[in-house]
Amino acid sequence: MIEFQNVTYNHQKDVGVNNLSFSIPENDFTFLIGPTGSGKTTLMRLIYFDLFPQSGIVRAGDYSSNKIKKRKIAYARRDIGMVFQNYQLLEDRNVYDNIALPLHVLGFPAKEITERVEECIDLVKLDGKEKLNPTQLSGGEQQRASLARAIVKDPSILLADEPTGNLDPVSAFELVKLLQEIHETGTTILMASHNYNLIKGRGYRIMELQNGHLRGNG
Repeated sequence: MIEFQNVTYNHQKDVGVNNLSFSIPENDFTFLIGPTGSGKTTLMRLIYFDLFPQSGIVRAGDYSSNKIKKRKIAYARRDIGMVFQNYQLLEDRNVYDNIALPLHVLGFPAKEITERVEECIDLVKLDGKEKLNPTQLSGGEQQRASLARAIVKDPSILLADEPTGNLDPVSAFELVKLLQEIHETGTTILMASHNYNLIKGRGYRIMELQNGHLRGNG
């Protein structure tokens, strides 16, 4: 489902990734750990085709970095959900409209948009808060809205880049529990975190990134 073959991407100032090779099979749940600046976000952006390797090949689903044409990137992203540390919700739209946005962009019919959004709102436990703006939500609620927006298009791959970084311990635990529920539906999940205590002992694969290099269970 996700594969890196000798992938290198270096930024001018920050650490990127260096000669990474690993694969994540379909329906897997993998944690990517490492300190801030270790290259986790670069790795995520490569999978999302937001960056392209300076050398090597990245494969995500049916697409690969060495073959995908620019006009096809949007199609590749239809099957990849992305959750960010800073929520990235639109403050001039309510919770419902934020979650529905990807479906409008993709041209889904109105009835299906309503059904999918309501299902996701129920899943992330934001019932009754559909009409609130993001600024009226707690940090944990905003991140759950962000998660709902990422999964509303029913992606095969879900990338979560430090999704608990701004959350208190209880909200962080609840978010990981939600990710586990989503994984059980068949979604392949890669979650990046610097909080090892949050993810240890859950029985999932853990990859460790340090200074752009993969250690251990790659």
